[in-house]
Amino acid sequence: MANISDIIESFLLETLGEDDSLNISRNELASYFSVAPSQINYVLSTRFTPAKGYSIQSRRGGGGFITVVRLHEPKSELVMQIMQRPLSQGYNYPSACHIIDRLVAEDLFTKREGAILKASLSDKALIAPTVMQKDSLRLSILKSVIGETLKAT
Repeated sequence: MANISDIIESFLLETLGEDDSLNISRNELASYFSVAPSQINYVLSTRFTPAKGYSIQSRRGGGGFITVVRLHEPKSELVMQIMQRPLSQGYNYPSACHIIDRLVAEDLFTKREGAILKASLSDKALIAPTVMQKDSLRLSILKSVIGETLKAT
């Protein structure tokens, strides 16, 4: 028998169907399945990740409504590698710049967007106590920007 997380995931996938997004109330969903809202958060944060092709949006004060957004297929193997890379294996600045250059060449970003992204990922722009934390933060930002770009395409 499937566990409650599997059941909630299946329900959300069926409800999403072929649509690109799904707006749901976290509290109503929790009530429907007789679970705590934190169980819904768990399912969303582990089963609907950018690496799995989804993005979750929620706003404070929005009445507990969340939006599950299906990301469009990445245009390259490089994008999949970035999205699946663990944060503990972040990128140093030169590596991030090379990746951004490749993404510009693949038309995921314009040259201007690439330059802005490089500036935002520089060691100067990132304030973190250790190099390892800067590299992880750099990867996190890169994943977030790519995720937003995939939503828009």
